[in-house]
Amino acid sequence: MTPPLYEVRDLVCSYQGKKVLGIERLDIAADGPTAFVGHNGSGKSTLFRALAFLLKPESGSLTFLGRPTEGHEELLRRDVTMLLQDPYLLRRSVFENVAYGLRARGERRGIEDRVAEVLEMVGLSADFAGREWYQLSGGESRRVTLASRLVLRTKALLLDEPTANVDEENGFLIAEAVKNAWLRWGVVPLVASHDLPWLDEVTDRRVHMKRGRIVEAEVETDFLL
Repeated sequence: MTPPLYEVRDLVCSYQGKKVLGIERLDIAADGPTAFVGHNGSGKSTLFRALAFLLKPESGSLTFLGRPTEGHEELLRRDVTMLLQDPYLLRRSVFENVAYGLRARGERRGIEDRVAEVLEMVGLSADFAGREWYQLSGGESRRVTLASRLVLRTKALLLDEPTANVDEENGFLIAEAVKNAWLRWGVVPLVASHDLPWLDEVTDRRVHMKRGRIVEAEVETDFLL
């Protein structure tokens, strides 16, 4: 039996002495996408940073695919990637932006093919590889940053408001890419978003958050894939 992607127990995170996240128990399945919903300030982004091993919790425990994570965060970051709410592009070509993570990990083989594949997944033609960062629209920039995460083929992909400030067409292409990452490679997407109709295109599994806590988790539903 496959263990949960994450098991969260008594997790507490604080900023400047103020408790912003307090989760007693949460299991996140590894068998498909999960959406996290809640108002601004509900704790979604903080939880995602903890799950991406970018924020060290004040207390509590976190396991990843059945393995304790404390003391192994740096190594586990190779298995998890996160697309922030305000994605950032390097001042270089689309190809170099997408290939950057692979090269940082010391991978050299097949980079051109892998970059072309993920650009196709996000609805961008091969010609886009040669474009510079300043030649892209907002929606194209968002898809390029998503491609730079997809190319890593991590075990978990955390997306914080992936469709913020993009139009319907770009939102559709992002949804298709997220679903295909799961279907092709088994990359498990975790998505935080206010865009409920868009979330319906990705998954009907919901975790509801309020004031840093889990208030409801719908974990037994079927996926819309």
